[in-house]
This record gives sequence, structure tokens and C-alpha cells, in this order.
Amino acid sequence: MPLHPAAPEDLVGLVSAYQQTVQAVVDLGRSCTDKDFDLPTACPGWTVKDQISHVVGLESWLHTGDIPRVSVPNYEHIRTEAGRFVERAVEQRRTMVGSKVVDELEVIARKRVEQFSAPDMTLETVVRGAWGPAPAGESLRTRILDIWTHEQDIRQAVSRPGNLDSGGAAVFMDVLFAQLPKLVARNAGIEPGNVVIFDVTGPVMGRAGVWVEEGEGDGKPRGIPLFSGVAHDGDPRDVFTTITLSTDALTRRAAGRGAVDDIHFTVHGDEAVARRVLENLVFVP
Repeated sequence: MPLHPAAPEDLVGLVSAYQQTVQAVVDLGRSCTDKDFDLPTACPGWTVKDQISHVVGLESWLHTGDIPRVSVPNYEHIRTEAGRFVERAVEQRRTMVGSKVVDELEVIARKRVEQFSAPDMTLETVVRGAWGPAPAGESLRTRILDIWTHEQDIRQAVSRPGNLDSGGAAVFMDVLFAQLPKLVARNAGIEPGNVVIFDVTGPVMGRAGVWVEEGEGDGKPRGIPLFSGVAHDGDPRDVFTTITLSTDALTRRAAGRGAVDDIHFTVHGDEAVARRVLENLVFVP
């Protein structure tokens, strides 16, 4: 079952989803009080303002290539060099008032939309990406996924849920569905002969499945996507497990926000398989 609403695939649709997602963060920031900006979020060590600072910093770096010249303390929540890199933008803005950080985001977002809306821009045009040069379409999808994830972090912190039926939500789900064969077969280590199906009830609705079969070459199991034109062999011994949950529950878990027991889901089939899959579903750092 395809996603509904579907994730945008063309450049105009991706730019629109990007613009809407960033604007949602701006609108949230405009509604925040000083106390709201200081609320802790699901990202360890980061407040609501820090989340917005992170988005500002990455979008600014991706646009200009300029790296903040700031010393970052050895915070407990920094565990990798990549984490230290992104912390630079957050540290640079720790003494700024939240409203000024939101002003920054509004300005850089406008420049980024202009960049991606240039007449000569295509999905294949190479631009600066978070992990190196990348096609514009790929970079946009990566940025939409990241910014929408942080938008949901902010919404959770300030108790203002929403935007779960947006282009950003659909892009997140689309990227996750594409990752499911690897997440189920390799990350969760589900044995061959199992079929795992996700039934997502909405607001972004969709159905995705993975059939795990014996691997070739390295001997490791491999996941075959269902509902994609690849036939399932119909072995009567296969064990089917269906996990039913909402867009919010699935995306929060896939983003690593909270434990399995923090989300609501139902299982029809092997409970142990479902739990292993959910425990290994995280694909957003």
C-alpha cells in the first residue's frame, strides 16, 4: 500500500515540503516564551532553543560552508566527532535569546529556498550535503527528514502536537520504508522464514513488509521488500508478524526518541519478533 499522503518526489514538491517544515519550526519558535525555549527535549543536553539553533547552524553551514569558530566543552551528551561538529552551532547561540535564533532561521530558510528554486536547479544538481556533495533531491530529503524530526522534538517538549500529515512526515516515512529490509534482516537479525509487516494507521497511512530469506555470499539473512513487485515464495512455514501503530509512534521510535515501551503498538503474530524489530528500528541519529 503506497503512502497516503504520498511523499513528494519532484523538485518543486521537495522544496515545498522543505519550506513548510522549516516554517513550522519558525512558527513554533514564534509561539515560545522564554520559559518554553529553556524546556528540555528528547535530544540529551538540548533545550527547545538548542534544537532551533541546531537547525539554523546546519542550514547555514550547508548554504555557506562556514564553520562556527567556537570552543565546545566536553558535554556528556557529545559522544562522536560528528556530534561535536553539530554542537558548534548550538554552543555559538547558547547566550542568545530564543527569538533572535528564530529570526536567524527565518533568514537562512529564505536563502535556502531561493537556492533550491533557482532556474538551473534540478534534482541531480550537486550541492553541499550533510555527508559531502550530494544531488539536490537527496540533500533535500535528508534535510526535510532531519528538520521534521527536530520539529517533532520541539512539539513534544512544548505539548503542541501537529504536522503529522505533512510533506515532512511523508518524506520521513518514505525513507524509513526504504530502510526496512536492512533494519529487519540485518539490524534486528530476524531469522529467515519470517515476514514482518508494518501497518501504519496515520495520519500518514501506509503498509510495508519485509520477507527475510537466506542470504547469499556472506551467509547473512537478507530482507526482501513486500508490496514492491517482488514475489513472496508463499512457503506455508513462514511466520507472519504484523505491527500496527500510528505515524507518531513509528516515527518517534525510528528517530530513537524513547524506548519501545514508550510507544503504543499492537502485534498480530510473534511478539518477540515484533519487539526485536522495534528495538532495532532506529535509523535517525
